[in-house]
Amino acid sequence: MVKLRRIILALTGALALASADMALAGSPVPEGNRNAEQPAIPGSSVRRTAALKSSFDRKYEKVRDLLASDRQLIAKIKKTASAYGIDPIHMIGALVGEHTYNVDAYDRLQSYYVKAASYTGNSFRFGYGDETITEFLARPQFGECKQSDSYALWTCREDIWDKSFRGRKVDGTSFPDNRFSAVFFQPFFAGQTFGLGQINPLTALMLSDMVAKKSGFEKLDEKDAAGVYKAIMDPDRSLAYMAAIIRRAIDDYDDIANVDISSNPGITATLYNVGNSRDRARRLAAQRASGQQTWPEENYYGWLVNDRLAELRKLL
Repeated sequence: MVKLRRIILALTGALALASADMALAGSPVPEGNRNAEQPAIPGSSVRRTAALKSSFDRKYEKVRDLLASDRQLIAKIKKTASAYGIDPIHMIGALVGEHTYNVDAYDRLQSYYVKAASYTGNSFRFGYGDETITEFLARPQFGECKQSDSYALWTCREDIWDKSFRGRKVDGTSFPDNRFSAVFFQPFFAGQTFGLGQINPLTALMLSDMVAKKSGFEKLDEKDAAGVYKAIMDPDRSLAYMAAIIRRAIDDYDDIANVDISSNPGITATLYNVGNSRDRARRLAAQRASGQQTWPEENYYGWLVNDRLAELRKLL
């Protein structure tokens, strides 16, 4: 009888903890798209696709067929998604969006490995003009950024850039009115992303700690630009950073806006595309706090993912 009572108490405690966890979870975003029609596609994406003498439908079909024919890649996606506690459909959605609207997919996964190898041994550096990123971060304005976590650290540094340097002249140097990542972390040309997941170098640096913890890859160092490129160009590592980006977005919306986006791949794909999930979650939280019962909305990129969701789930 005593043993039975202990079992009942243990089960009751477990149920209470589960109920508490459920109470803390954010309000789930409804399934599907909030927009009846696809939002406008940016002109840059239209021009890029026209330059390839292609169409969005053809590019979508190409990446879909690549995924359908590469069971090894699908297995890696599933394994990586599991390590980060996300549904693999979120990674499928991000891949489809990137290769439909931003780049054209290679015909085989092996081509991504070959492309990654071409960066090995090359000498790159992150910086602006003659100032390396290391020299720039030594400026006193960044003295308050002492966080130990890579996401918090680089977020602090990005905030200082926006507040104190972006579009300003500081100590005789005029800085562009542009994103921190575009000015200091893209030495080839602004706006460039890389690899299977089309990942920005600064984003990879931000998520370095999470990827090191969950996937076991070494932490990235801004002084080793070639090492950062290797990480985001290599398909296996790129998948880990993709999953980390999505995990971070889900956590930001849950922690900041009390909204659960984990069951809406169109929203996570949108955030993968536009970035800055923390700031976007803050804006949503402010709207909801003012009484607006609004939900995050998908952009053109996420709209496609939700619109083709049944077809994309079959890939898994």
